[in-house]
Amino acid sequence: MAVIVPFESRSPATIDRLSELVAADMDRVNTTILSRTGSQVAMIPEVANHLISSGGKRLRPMLTLAMARLAGYPGIGHVKLAAAVEFMHTATLLHDDVVDESEMRRGKLAARMLWGNEASVLVGDFLLGQAFKMMVEVASLRALEILSSAAAVIAEGEVMQLGAAKNTATTEDDYLAVIRAKTAELFAAACEVGPALAARPKDEQNACRSFGMNLGIAFQLVDDALDYGGKAAKLGKNTGDDFREGKITLPVVLSFRRGSESERAFWRRTLEEGDATDADLEYAIGLMTKHRALEDTIQRARHYGAIATDALALFPASPMKEALEETVEFCICRSN
Repeated sequence: MAVIVPFESRSPATIDRLSELVAADMDRVNTTILSRTGSQVAMIPEVANHLISSGGKRLRPMLTLAMARLAGYPGIGHVKLAAAVEFMHTATLLHDDVVDESEMRRGKLAARMLWGNEASVLVGDFLLGQAFKMMVEVASLRALEILSSAAAVIAEGEVMQLGAAKNTATTEDDYLAVIRAKTAELFAAACEVGPALAARPKDEQNACRSFGMNLGIAFQLVDDALDYGGKAAKLGKNTGDDFREGKITLPVVLSFRRGSESERAFWRRTLEEGDATDADLEYAIGLMTKHRALEDTIQRARHYGAIATDALALFPASPMKEALEETVEFCICRSN
């Protein structure tokens, strides 16, 4: 059973315009990515390319390129920084799949299922090393500070999530703190480094960071809703994976808070104790529907999306600004 998450009816937003505007730079980023995954250790490019070439939208590096251009950066350093952002993201996916014991990633078997947990973790470490090498090559101390700080915050978010795992007492604030660190921080850093590289005024750098942070929160909240209300082909993983893995996401937090004592006992049994069946997933979706948890998760995503869009008000009208505004809508209205 799957419940379709309610979105407003409108012509679907896309990231096509953003893709077109950064296409030339993305070609350079992709070339850089391919060259930097090379290694004499054969397993490293095999594992890295399994995930890198698996059809991800490359949204984070596109945002790095777009924000650099929005800020009027004239150089080429943003290309290496965009590649570094993608490597950081790929490394976190490799590590995440080991921690979560995930079987699928982007519609394919997770790397850990093919090469094992050890290889996935170590190749993730290799990609992080390559990311930092590229940051150093760009020779911007501020860009290095932004991305290295992000790497530390993301790791903190991963540990925070471990602490919240299977804990039905997790509050909405607790959960938002996790996704700010684990997901939104890389969006924020990706959007901030371009203006920093261009030495733009601090208010512009802060506006770009705010855009990325709030877009990242919205992006994750939509993912949370789609795990219960989407389709596996669109998610690139199995619908209900969060439930099976005992993850406490916002739809669960809202359903638990609004539920009866017997309903809370259901969440404790299935998530805390790990005693869940496929029939329990259907019941969980029913509870979320009853308590409007999926709809309200999307509404919160819209709230953060609006803050992201508002952050761009500092910049004059331009095709790039319009493309970034449409990207916010795309992230919230991803079809299911």
